Amino acid sequence: MKISIVIAGVGGQGVITAANIIAKAALKEDYNVITSELHGMAQRGGNVECSVRIGNVFSPIIANETADAIIAFEPLEALRNLSKVKKDGVVLTDINPIIPPLVSIGIGNYPPVEEIFEKIEKHCQLIKINADEIARKAGSILTKNVVMLGALAALNILPISEESILETIKETVPEKYMEMNMKAFEMGKEEMKRFSSQNE
Repeated sequence: MKISIVIAGVGGQGVITAANIIAKAALKEDYNVITSELHGMAQRGGNVECSVRIGNVFSPIIANETADAIIAFEPLEALRNLSKVKKDGVVLTDINPIIPPLVSIGIGNYPPVEEIFEKIEKHCQLIKINADEIARKAGSILTKNVVMLGALAALNILPISEESILETIKETVPEKYMEMNMKAFEMGKEEMKRFSSQNE
């Protein structure tokens, strides 16, 4: 058994924390885990990409069309990593774009979000959620990464239990933010249940 997940976003979105939570939860259940991180030039606003590989794996590198899922905290980052996901894999992405600083000052362009989604849908299954909105309802935009973890857990791609993920979140998040993060996880899960019922 091997599972390969790409988690991608921009600096400041909690991408690395989300990847670490998945990795530590898998270790709790005695799985072999290999992770890697790739950072863009800027700490905030630059792209951040993590790979988490679980099971019978020996390298952190995820070759093209071998990832089971891409978890993207931003649409363009989903598209940027699209070549890595299997044809029968899934892309789970937030719908809210973050316009890069250079685009904001007129250098380069950000493609229309619907165009991004169309390209992804031609390649594999696409699941879109408004993670920003859900995170705010949970109590803070800073819980967005935990919203995405809740949604991922509901997809049943990971071989690890929800209990291990929640336990790891509790070990990672400061006590004063615990309630909103637990709420964010549950709301991410509920969003996936709504998506599933609408697409049956």
